[in-house]
Amino acid sequence: MEFKLKSQKHNQGDLKELTVKIEASLVDAVETMAKNSGMDKAEIVAIALKRFRSSHADYMEVAPPIE
Repeated sequence: MEFKLKSQKHNQGDLKELTVKIEASLVDAVETMAKNSGMDKAEIVAIALKRFRSSHADYMEVAPPIE
C-alpha cells in the first residue's frame, strides 16, 4: 500500500546535505513513514521542515516581533 501526497514535489531544486543528531525515536518514525508511504526520507524531512517554517515566520525574521 503506497500513500502519496498527490503529485506534489517537495524536495527539488538545488539540494544541500544537512547532518543533524536527533532523538532515535524521531529517526525511527521517519524510517517507518518512508517505508509505509513509499516516499524518500529526505522528502518527508523536507515536508516537515517546510511546515515548521511556515508556522514560525518569526524565526525567519519575516514577521513582526510579538510583544
